[in-house]
Amino acid sequence: MHPDLETVRDYFLALSAGDFDAAFERVSEDVVWHIDATHPLAGDVRGKPALRRRLAEFGERSGGTVRLDLKDVMGNGAFVALTIHFSAQREGRSMSMDGVDLFRMEGGKVAEIWLFSADQDEEDRFWS
Repeated sequence: MHPDLETVRDYFLALSAGDFDAAFERVSEDVVWHIDATHPLAGDVRGKPALRRRLAEFGERSGGTVRLDLKDVMGNGAFVALTIHFSAQREGRSMSMDGVDLFRMEGGKVAEIWLFSADQDEEDRFWS
């Protein structure tokens, strides 16, 4: 397996297990994370500390119910894509959908991440 595929897979599996320390070993110090959406947790986040805080916010808003499941890992050059399924519950509502996470790799570390949802409008309503 290409080492970047393994790095991203291991990042995702650690994140889905709630092991932020192990996940962040695979992320560059100046990582940039993108969600082009309208909910309060969307937007660009820069740097490991800011990303750690943002990811924690998802857990706080959902009462720790966020679940991430890996479907497939694929790569091309400096990019790795994951197809995933994610779900969460909050305030008597639930959300469950597929998504794609796209990673740009640099020097064996995750340098940039873009997140895509199968139904962005539904996700925006859920997190708002």
